[in-house]
Amino acid sequence: MVRPIKIAPSILASDFARFGEEVRAIDEAGCDWIHVDVMDGHFVPNITFGPQVVRAIRPHTDKTIDTHLMIAPADPYLQEFADAGSDMITVHAEAGPHLDRSLQAIKAMDKKAGVSLNPGTHESAIEYVLDKLDMVLIMSVNPGFGGQSFIPSTIDKIKKVRALIGDRDIDIQIDGGVTPQTAPLIAAAGANVLVAGSAVFKGKGIEGYRENIALIREAAEKAQG
Repeated sequence: MVRPIKIAPSILASDFARFGEEVRAIDEAGCDWIHVDVMDGHFVPNITFGPQVVRAIRPHTDKTIDTHLMIAPADPYLQEFADAGSDMITVHAEAGPHLDRSLQAIKAMDKKAGVSLNPGTHESAIEYVLDKLDMVLIMSVNPGFGGQSFIPSTIDKIKKVRALIGDRDIDIQIDGGVTPQTAPLIAAAGANVLVAGSAVFKGKGIEGYRENIALIREAAEKAQG
């Protein structure tokens, strides 16, 4: 089954002084989800947002807030992000010793659960937790900074994850280096949720964002066949 393409702009690339306006702009410009990259300066070499930012942007959109926790440990903060208004909470397979427990906790909060895999992490890391997943996030750059180039070996990993998932109701998300040029490769391999930061926010205002979102979506949908 071909899953609908979803575009999830990362607010990491937005104007931090105008979060509310930026979220309203990408919502109006036609995005599907709002992607929030949470970094702790420990698991990844950067510090970004906490649950307060999720709480602050929640009133500005009804769309899915997709919270990507690049933090270790993640478990002590799951409830805070759930309470702040996250709809999807994704933890890294590499960030803690008890992935199954983390996913159970997210589901118990009545939130959707995702697992992220770093570029060097084998896809088998998700094999025994597939029944608890709503999404697999495959990092196509090393996490920690925006604006990096897409790692080509990601395409092979997408295909392998797609085969592992089979007919389960699980999205595959790609984060890093997503552009209208890489989107067709990503979609053809079997991913359907595309996180784009600079490729969306390099536009100027709502119309610029609308054009950039549409270009990525059209490129991906054509490649799905």
